[in-house]
Amino acid sequence: MSLARTLLLKASDSTWLREHGTRAPFVRRAVSRFMPGETFDDMLGAARATAVQGIGGVFTRLGENVKDAAEANTVAAHYVEAVTRVRGAGLDCEPSIKLTQLGLDIDREFALGHARHLARAAREAGSFLWVDMEQSPYVDQTLEIVRRLREEGPRVGVCLQAYLLRTPEDLDDMIERGIGVRLVKGAYKEPPTVAVPLKADVDEQYFRLAQRMLGAPARATGGRAVFGTHDIRLIARIREHAMATDVPGPHYEFHMLYGIQREEQLRLARDGALVRVLIAYGPYWFPWYMRRLAERPANVWFVAKNLVVRS
Repeated sequence: MSLARTLLLKASDSTWLREHGTRAPFVRRAVSRFMPGETFDDMLGAARATAVQGIGGVFTRLGENVKDAAEANTVAAHYVEAVTRVRGAGLDCEPSIKLTQLGLDIDREFALGHARHLARAAREAGSFLWVDMEQSPYVDQTLEIVRRLREEGPRVGVCLQAYLLRTPEDLDDMIERGIGVRLVKGAYKEPPTVAVPLKADVDEQYFRLAQRMLGAPARATGGRAVFGTHDIRLIARIREHAMATDVPGPHYEFHMLYGIQREEQLRLARDGALVRVLIAYGPYWFPWYMRRLAERPANVWFVAKNLVVRS
């Protein structure tokens, strides 16, 4: 793991930086590259703009590790209302939740109850519920909840992280159950006993997993194959493999972050690929922002440029 990535991931866990760094004007200007604002209405505006360009959306209210039941209840109620408002606006924009934001640290059944309610609301709205993956200690609980949601109805998917050593086995299980998968590289600091340490090896594991997701057995079970990456070379390899193996375009899609690789997003959409952007909002953005920088440390230069220009 590079020094820059290590430092950024440590910063994401810093309470002091969370409380003080978010007040710095240049940081708030820099983070606007990755999110349109802190309110749900900001997210709606961004979703409308991308829809005009033929790009769908995924929305997430930032936050994690909620320890207060009342706060978890508030978050769950917000998502239910948000799904209703998105439907009313006529937008193709799907919710993506973190289970620790719904109270997983309090009690698994408590979080499951909220997730079950949200999955039902999403189905009734003709939408789809995505469950994000968090640090490796949460993987078993997250997948168990997702399995239970899938038993109760379709239109549910989970994020899997390619750098985890266990992910090939987890992917096979999700495929067999017809659960949608959004594959990402991974954005948390994990030990080498749990995760692949070298970027080049992570890239190769990602591609091998992508090949499984595009295979005939996976397509037969009806789950969605989603690739969450901004790696242009990797995207090209996936598309080349799909064309070489006669996988129709509607059978896979790419999810990218709001504000990252915008030209690539538009190019893919013009080429007929299914593309969605993940639009984040909410005041609890600092840890998420640090992890986005850690995914691609070159983005630090964007922050540094703002600091130099504004100082």
